[in-house]
Amino acid sequence: MLLAKPSLSAEAQSATLSTTKGDNPLIWPVLSVLQATNQSWKIHHLATELQNRGLIHPLDENPGNDLFKRNFLLMNALFELQEILMPKQWLQVKAMEIQIFRLVPSNVNLLIMEDTSLREYYLDWNNYDTSENVVRELLEAFWSSYKSYIGLNVNLMHKGHALRVFELDESATPRDIRKQWRRLALKWHPDRPEGDAARFREVCEAWQSLRDIA
Repeated sequence: MLLAKPSLSAEAQSATLSTTKGDNPLIWPVLSVLQATNQSWKIHHLATELQNRGLIHPLDENPGNDLFKRNFLLMNALFELQEILMPKQWLQVKAMEIQIFRLVPSNVNLLIMEDTSLREYYLDWNNYDTSENVVRELLEAFWSSYKSYIGLNVNLMHKGHALRVFELDESATPRDIRKQWRRLALKWHPDRPEGDAARFREVCEAWQSLRDIA
């Protein structure tokens, strides 16, 4: 179980937690699992698949808390991925029916509105744990597992090189970096039609170097 350091003020905590949004490394293995088959997944089956790949470990000593946190991490990743895939594909996010559709439904705006409350809940890291430090340590642990899983270089890439990989220069803003990270990771993800595993790993390595300034 992760131990929290002294917590920040509510304002500082909320601001810091918001910077972790979009940095859930489960996004990419979830994409791999969903695109590897045309089947619909249940949330607990998805969790089991990721656990079998060594990407989810116990998150809390209390079984009930562990189940909640596991569910939160997965739902957060799914809603992040839903946004990333739009407008070219539609990711249906229902606890008992999770699936990527190549065609976006004509009533997609209505579907998005229907899930607004649920989406906002799972995209708010404050609902995972009140301690910013616990969330940050959790994500670091997940990134460590994912780096081993896809074979990332353990040495951080020089930031200048990382920016070039992202096709950016020193004037890039944190928003520019985060936006480019999503675009390139999705473009080169090996399960995409024109994906490239080597390029995807390079983009992930660049992101590891740029995360602190993004």
